[in-house]
Amino acid sequence: MAFMSNLKNIKTEIEKYASNSNLTELQIVEKLEKHFFDKKVRANLKLYKKGTKKVSDITKDLKISPRKFYAILQKKNIEHKKYNKK
Repeated sequence: MAFMSNLKNIKTEIEKYASNSNLTELQIVEKLEKHFFDKKVRANLKLYKKGTKKVSDITKDLKISPRKFYAILQKKNIEHKKYNKK
């Protein structure tokens, strides 16, 4: 039951923020989703650089395709192996 009351508090805070800003509730949630996804990506990239976490584990954790993960690596100029499709 504590989870439901906490969720209710979060909903009311989002509604308050939406009424004070020129954003809708959905726009706020999308920004929050992007923020927390980026936070999780940064944490996983640190582990990838150290060599403690594999690409397959990271993609499962982030729920993204390996192709998208390699695009993130390329965007952040992180060295990785490139495989030939031949």
